[in-house]
Amino acid sequence: MRILAWHMHGGWMDGFVRGSHEYILPVDPQDSAKGLGIAGRQWPSAVEATAEQLAESAGRIDAVVLQRLDEIELVRSLTGRLPGADLPAVYVEHNTPRGGVPDTRHPLAGQAEIPIVHVTHFNALMWDSGRAPVYVVEHGVQDPGPMYTGELARLGVVVNEPVRRGRVAGTDLLPRFAEVSPLDVFGMAGDGLEAAAGIAAGRLSWAGDLAPDRLHLELARRRAYLHPFRWTSLGLALIEAMMLAMPVLAIGATEVWRAVPAGAGCVSSDPGELAAAAQRLLSHPNKAREAGLIAREAALARYGLGRFLKDWDEVLSDVVLGRRTAPASSGSPLIPARAEVR
Repeated sequence: MRILAWHMHGGWMDGFVRGSHEYILPVDPQDSAKGLGIAGRQWPSAVEATAEQLAESAGRIDAVVLQRLDEIELVRSLTGRLPGADLPAVYVEHNTPRGGVPDTRHPLAGQAEIPIVHVTHFNALMWDSGRAPVYVVEHGVQDPGPMYTGELARLGVVVNEPVRRGRVAGTDLLPRFAEVSPLDVFGMAGDGLEAAAGIAAGRLSWAGDLAPDRLHLELARRRAYLHPFRWTSLGLALIEAMMLAMPVLAIGATEVWRAVPAGAGCVSSDPGELAAAAQRLLSHPNKAREAGLIAREAALARYGLGRFLKDWDEVLSDVVLGRRTAPASSGSPLIPARAEVR
């Protein structure tokens, strides 16, 4: 198939474009919101297309994968085809609902032409998707390999914009863990984090935004991975850390309970329990290594790239061939068995 999609959520897109299709990514040098293109990524199956090229090849596009509401109008203006009407379309919902959870109604809940694809079962459960057909395709991550050494008795954290996101990202919880171990925080836009979190000098290091290969190498040197998020779908960094064979310490919220098995570290809604578990991992490197191997096995089994791409092939085939079935009643989303992980 020829699949039109905008380059957003780079980690998710990195897995999506590794399938067997041709992926068309709009590019607009004057307005990145309208198209980042490939943005320097090594994606052999992806091609960039300008507005003029999209107009010329509009009839040869088989489906569009939407990730923002304004892309519906962008598709119409660029191709002359309306998603859900004369162009097969799905909408990927990457986020947990905000506001009056669990009564938050999805913006596409009032229609049945564009299915919503949730990235976690928790999201599908918490969003009110109304009349829209619903699929769940859990994340797929390219295996970076078991790079874990744990040589540094420190905790690694990956979070973008930790100061702005505050409690959502669990930034306010970091001081509790900094009492147990120095923290190395990776990600985008974290300047001023130490002062904002009120952490004593020398107990937190902002490592910045590293390229994926470098990030994996550096993260794997830390004794354990800390996932302090209160409200997020399921951070790809958590899955990557598990695939690196790192033991993980995670706030027991949203989809984390499903992702992290017993023995892979510690999952708890009690930060004090997590801090105690961190201390044990720091003090017992061999136990940390054993927990990391359990984490890796679980991540490969549930979030492997092969399963992810197979599920997406089935969703796209359903939508393009018109095999999907609408939910029987509003508020009761259909989650086709073929889109689930066994």
